[in-house]
Amino acid sequence: MTYAFAAAGTGGHIYPALAVARTLVESGVDAGDIVFFGGDRLETRIVPAAGFELVQLDVHGLKRSLTVDNLTIPMMVRRAAAVVAGTLKKRPPGVLTVFGGYVSVPAAMGARKAGMPYVIHEQNAVPGVANRYVARRARRTYVAFAPALARFEDAELVGNPLAPAFESFDRSTIRSRAFARYGLDPDRPVVGVFGGSLGAQALNSAAVTLAAAADRPFSILHLTGADHHAALAEQSADSAHWVTKPFEQDMEMFYAASDVVLSRAGAMTVSELAATSTPSVVVPLPAGKGYQAMNAYDLERAGGAIIIEQEHIATVPDRLASLVQDPDRLSTMRDGARSVARPEAAQRIATALREIADD
Repeated sequence: MTYAFAAAGTGGHIYPALAVARTLVESGVDAGDIVFFGGDRLETRIVPAAGFELVQLDVHGLKRSLTVDNLTIPMMVRRAAAVVAGTLKKRPPGVLTVFGGYVSVPAAMGARKAGMPYVIHEQNAVPGVANRYVARRARRTYVAFAPALARFEDAELVGNPLAPAFESFDRSTIRSRAFARYGLDPDRPVVGVFGGSLGAQALNSAAVTLAAAADRPFSILHLTGADHHAALAEQSADSAHWVTKPFEQDMEMFYAASDVVLSRAGAMTVSELAATSTPSVVVPLPAGKGYQAMNAYDLERAGGAIIIEQEHIATVPDRLASLVQDPDRLSTMRDGARSVARPEAAQRIATALREIADD
């Protein structure tokens, strides 16, 4: 059987696909039966590093500005679809899973040409144009957040596939190791700050303000983003109980150490907050008509998160300082976050793929 994945561009597309692929391997599928289709970005590094074949497609997304480059997209998509079809025809029958982004359309077209069924997984609460387009002929459609159900016919809510560490996450068993990893005082509560792999200047500035508070009885664990780390590490060197790191490969450690987290509302971040039952203050990225805020809608409604728009970010440090010192409120928020967690997403999708491939 062949298990193909189309995922490219950002970690938000690629990491869920990798989580499902690894779950398939754990269930007995040979890694050689798995193939990824992508472009020339992050996937070129992390997919081969995970032990899977990557077929690169010469394709890019639609540019928002008026440009002659957009006129070449139909031909580019057809060529990429031909590569997908040719690759799949050389392999045993199976199923393709589309995870969104600019490879979705040529991958789905190629699968149809090869006579292979495909399914869709949408990571965000507001589906992208590509996934909505190819959903019409998908065998099944899976979504991570309830608001996306309204954009598809017969979609199933499963959550976002996460790394195995989140499926079995238990804060109590690894918290002491997390404190030792970061050199944190185990007697002080911790505010975690995370702006994504590249960092977020607005959140970094909020962390600086929070760290400047006199006599604060809590620690700050701050993932700054690589580009911002040098300057912030220099500032944190003179501030007690403010730990900065450029990024964290093992994010379960970050969540285990944090009593409350300040973050954006990216799809995977929101899913990880729920899976780890971590209270949060989320500041959605003010772009794309506010779509990111929809990712955190269920989490906020369940009481697990507080959403603050970026125009009100000046209020964030005081909210965090108050929240981290309120154990009863944090306990309630943990329960709320846990109630919307779906850590079994990778297993559910992998099981469905095996059923479709065997059909």
